[in-house]
Amino acid sequence: MPGPLRLFCFPHAGGGSSTYRHWHRALSPHVSVWPVQLPGRESRAGEAGFTDVESLVTALDSELAEHLTEPHVFFGHSMGALVAYRLACRRRAAGQPLPRALLLSGYSAPHLPSPLPPVDDLDDAPLIELLRITGGLPADLPARRAWRDRCLPALRDDLRLCTGYRDPGDPPLSCPVHVLGADADPLVGERDLHAWERHTTRLREVHIMPGDHFYLEHTPEHLFGVLRPLLRRYAVSESVSDPAG
Repeated sequence: MPGPLRLFCFPHAGGGSSTYRHWHRALSPHVSVWPVQLPGRESRAGEAGFTDVESLVTALDSELAEHLTEPHVFFGHSMGALVAYRLACRRRAAGQPLPRALLLSGYSAPHLPSPLPPVDDLDDAPLIELLRITGGLPADLPARRAWRDRCLPALRDDLRLCTGYRDPGDPPLSCPVHVLGADADPLVGERDLHAWERHTTRLREVHIMPGDHFYLEHTPEHLFGVLRPLLRRYAVSESVSDPAG
């Protein structure tokens, strides 16, 4: 009997796998949630991070390869959407199986300019303000020096990774792609989300939910309401063919 569908979850800039710590309980028993921990944060804080996408996805491909032999889906939010997309492109180029679907959240299509700002000219204060206006910062955190010392360096590396990315113009992916976003996201508009159609032959839908850039943390019930039936269908699908088609 096949095991549950594996949902690999890639975090936003500066974020870690703890973003997805409650997803196991929220999603279908047919889905096994695999939060991906990137170097330089949380349990991997002692490791050097990456500042370019292709080096990161090369490392992730090696780390995750043995776990990608079972049916799986990629979910990525913000920077994680770019990472999930590029990992799928890398695996296609190597002749490896594609995910049954890509679920890409809160990030502009990769041929567009990064929705995240250049970081080299920002000191800590405007960087913290950016987090505040996008909804990614609890009010008490900026006063915690330990938080600033631990998290801001990883965030800076991730912003460099995003703003330094240049789309190579790869052929569109053949796996189904579902794009998600929020109606009050100050960084990514609905047009930016629809532009993902250039990068797949099978853009299935663009879901717009209430909330800001961090809607998946502030109002997760809307996201889970979309993901549960979607993942249930992919869990019973026997190939990358769209189970809703």
